[in-house]
Amino acid sequence: MILIPAIDLMNGCCVRLKQGDLDNNITIYNDDPADQAERWVALGAERIHIVDLDGAKSGEPSNVEAIERMIEKIGGRAQIELGGGIRSLRQVEAYLKAGAHYCVIGTAAVNDPIFLKNACHEFAGHIIVALDAKDGYVATNGWVETTDTRVTEIAKLFEGLGVSAFLYTDIARDGMLTGVNVEATAELARTTSVPVIASGGMHTVEDVRALLATGEKGIMGAILGRSLYEGTIDFAEAQKIVTGGES
Repeated sequence: MILIPAIDLMNGCCVRLKQGDLDNNITIYNDDPADQAERWVALGAERIHIVDLDGAKSGEPSNVEAIERMIEKIGGRAQIELGGGIRSLRQVEAYLKAGAHYCVIGTAAVNDPIFLKNACHEFAGHIIVALDAKDGYVATNGWVETTDTRVTEIAKLFEGLGVSAFLYTDIARDGMLTGVNVEATAELARTTSVPVIASGGMHTVEDVRALLATGEKGIMGAILGRSLYEGTIDFAEAQKIVTGGES
């Protein structure tokens, strides 16, 4: 399992939200996202998770300049997975050409499975699908709309398309430091053959241990956000746990 620090972008700044609320509960941690990316890489991060929050809400990429600076800053020292407002094959291509390793598609995948199928075909090995859940049901459009489809149902529909991973987020826990939803993450990992990345609520290293303790090999990673920014998880300690350097 790999640990993936998150950088959420709003108006060119590195921020964190609570429960995906784009209008309230916003905390700015760094007005220089490239500097923040450099900090995570310096701590040993192998991959960085970047979300264009403005893009997720508007449906169009909105922090391109900040994203390009981050990619330039960290070079090839860490992989970048990037999401938020990706609604076209052209945008996927642009981000991959700019240096991103993976593009994360959420709303567009749910609303237009043909687009997802084409993206997986044209950019094989580079597409991650974000499955964001409210009470087990898929949420879209920056988490402001909830569908009547369960996450596990969507996963079954998408797993044969060539998706590289599912990024599963329990919205109720996101940014709340209440602990990751281990049970739901493990259930999704059992449901699909596609690797699962856990997100939402990571609080302490005990959450890291809990994910590992499920024994689900399909859980291939975990996103760390507010827990890193506020110091409730020490990245170096967490890395030792996932690499077997600490029990």
